[in-house]
Amino acid sequence: MEIVFGIENFQPQAKPVYVGLGNFDGVHLGHKSLIESLVNRAHEQGGVAAAFIFDPHPSRILTPDHIPGLLVTAERKAELLEGLGLDILIYTSFTPELARWSPRQFVEEILVNKLHICEAFVGFNHSFGHRGQGTPEMLSEFGKEYGFGVHIIPPYTIDGEIVSSSLIRKCIENGDIAYARTLLGHYPTLEGTVIEGEHRGTNTMGFPRTANLGVSQELTIPGKGVYAARAIVNGVTYTSVVNIGNKPTFHEQYPISIEAHILGFNNDIYGCYLRLVLLDKIRNEQKFPGIDELIQQIKQDALKAVQIAEYIK
Repeated sequence: MEIVFGIENFQPQAKPVYVGLGNFDGVHLGHKSLIESLVNRAHEQGGVAAAFIFDPHPSRILTPDHIPGLLVTAERKAELLEGLGLDILIYTSFTPELARWSPRQFVEEILVNKLHICEAFVGFNHSFGHRGQGTPEMLSEFGKEYGFGVHIIPPYTIDGEIVSSSLIRKCIENGDIAYARTLLGHYPTLEGTVIEGEHRGTNTMGFPRTANLGVSQELTIPGKGVYAARAIVNGVTYTSVVNIGNKPTFHEQYPISIEAHILGFNNDIYGCYLRLVLLDKIRNEQKFPGIDELIQQIKQDALKAVQIAEYIK
C-alpha cells in the first residue's frame, strides 16, 4: 500500500480512483464494511482503492476543548487498512483554512480537481465541509453534477447496536476489552516507547522485566485495572500482565501509568517501541497492605494472563 502525506503530493493515477472518505479511527467492523466494499468495487472495475483521511483529527481544530481519545495511532491505522486490501492511503493535515471550506469547495478542490475520483464511498453519517454541513445525500447530488458515483454504506450493527468509534471508546475506558474487541473485529492495542520507570518491578519485586510504556496523549487509555495482553517486542510476542493505574500500594497520588510485566523476557528495552495487544481485563486496580501481598497477586495475575492467552490463541 502506498501512503501519501499531503494531498499536494498525490500523483494522478493511470487507473480510475475509487475513494473512501472518513477518519476510520479504530478501523472497526463498520469501517471494515466500507473499505471492503470500496476495495471490491475498485478492483472489479480495474481501478485503485484509496482512502482520504484528515490527520490530525478535525476535532483538534474544531473543538480543542472536547477532543475524543483516538483508538489507534496513524501507523496502526495504516497497518489495518493495508490488511483490508487498500491500495493508497492519503493523510492530509486538517487546518483552520480547510475548516472554512464549503461542502462544494471540498468536493471541487479535493475529489474532482485533485483526486479525479470515479466513485466515493462514505458512511451513513459522514459529514464534510464547513461545520459539517455536507451530508451523504448532498454528496450524491454533487456526484450527479460532477460525474462521479456515490455509495452510502449503511450502519453496521451488533445485537441492534450501531458499531461506532465513540461506543468502542467507552468500552475501552470502562475496561470492557472483550466487547471492544467484538465491535472492532480485532484486539485493542496500546503502543509507544518504553520509558524509565521507578525500577521497582526489577529491583524490589523480582520480576524479570517491567516495561513502562509512554503513549501519545491522543490515545484512549483503558480504565484502571490489570489486563492480560500480548507484548510485541522487536517482532517477538510475549504474554504480559499490564497494570494501568496510580500504583496505590506505593503512592497516595501518582499519575496514571502503563506498566507491563513481560513474562519470560529479561532484555533491556528502554527506548524501544512496544505494542501491547490487550486481550481481557483480569481485575480492578487495588491497594495491598504491603509489597509481599502485591507480589503474590501479580503471580496469580500472571497465571491468569497465561490462561487467557492460551484460550484465545
